[in-house]
Amino acid sequence: MSEKVMINKDMLIGDIVKVKPEAAAIIEKYFGKGCFTCPGINMETIAFGSTMHGTDPDAMVRDINEA
Repeated sequence: MSEKVMINKDMLIGDIVKVKPEAAAIIEKYFGKGCFTCPGINMETIAFGSTMHGTDPDAMVRDINEA
């Protein structure tokens, strides 16, 4: 049995996609396609990206964890 990884808004976007690949579609929904070509993906958290994009980090985290 595999352990379910719970995502939080302080995790790096790149790390989230590595442990939960299905999160990419949700991140794209909130941040757009450019997120995956930006080098910041490995240095920026969901919280930071949400500030930059004017989105709700808690809503994104909820959607990712429910996926």
